[in-house]
Amino acid sequence: MAAPRVFTDQALADGARIALEAGPSHHLLRVLRLKAGAELHVFNGRGGCHTARLAGSEGARARVEVGAIDRDDRESPLAVTLAIGISRGERMDWIVQKSVELGVTAIHPLTTQRTEVRLKGERSARKLTHWRQIAIAACEQSGRNRIPEIHAPQPFQAILDSPAELRLVLAPGAAQSLAGLADAPQSLSLLIGPEGGLAAEEIAAAEAAGFLAVGLGPRVLRTETAPLAALAICQARWGDLR
Repeated sequence: MAAPRVFTDQALADGARIALEAGPSHHLLRVLRLKAGAELHVFNGRGGCHTARLAGSEGARARVEVGAIDRDDRESPLAVTLAIGISRGERMDWIVQKSVELGVTAIHPLTTQRTEVRLKGERSARKLTHWRQIAIAACEQSGRNRIPEIHAPQPFQAILDSPAELRLVLAPGAAQSLAGLADAPQSLSLLIGPEGGLAAEEIAAAEAAGFLAVGLGPRVLRTETAPLAALAICQARWGDLR
């Protein structure tokens, strides 16, 4: 079995000894049932990943001896911001997980005209914490050492002033195909609707703000499929997917 990778929010340095947080401790000690001396990797999202050794446990917390750092961050040269209408059930969890695996830099969950999930107050805060944990787990699994920024839910209009070099809105039936774009941007903002898609007025507003309407082909993709297909195309053309 490959040495597990775990995230910690603590400062890391060669030779340091730390007690991991409850989540990674439970994973190492109760799920994987690792014993003292087991090798692992730890990262804190600030760049690089350290070799480490499980030194034992302190109550329910795993004690770790931190080793040397590998500074390979495996980040795509294409900075992608995904702005997407919030979906119901586990669809949004799936989108967060898989888009992080595909190298997204930031995710903006949006409330649009056709968004059925309305998050406010404490419920919004809980969802945000949940999505961030999914992003961390996806980084642990995929080998990423920097955690993408997951923003709090925002209204649709908040994304229209995105500063990305290339700004795209997915619109079924658009004459311009995503795969046919000639641009070679370093930063990209990708706007996608929830179930039912963006309303015609929202697509028009995005275009008026400088977004280019693009399509993904003749078939209508589900809200959890479209962003992954679009991200894969973008990373294959301008990023590091091959």
